Amino acid sequence: MADDIANAEFGNMSNIDAPQATQESQQKNLEMIFDVPVSINAELGRSVIKVKELLNLSAGSVIELKRLAGEPIDLLVNGVLIGKGDVVVVNENFGLRVTEIVCTEERIKKLSD
Repeated sequence: MADDIANAEFGNMSNIDAPQATQESQQKNLEMIFDVPVSINAELGRSVIKVKELLNLSAGSVIELKRLAGEPIDLLVNGVLIGKGDVVVVNENFGLRVTEIVCTEERIKKLSD
């Protein structure tokens, strides 16, 4: 069995430092994902309650959220915080006016936590 084993041979790796993609090819790469759906959520606040309290909820019940009145609403894309904003009404529907985009470093830091 040992007679069937051979050393691996690798091709020339001198082009390992190939030039970066041009702006045009980067744009084409980005365009490939333009139609990929993402989930966008505006989160008013959160609360933790016990199952007993959950089972006692009925119409008219109030759940206190851990968010101050007037505090900006979180804007999440696929569950990741990307910004904050204010609630607005647009044609009788609620909307979110984006007031802040979370910096990339902060988003990456939250991913690693």
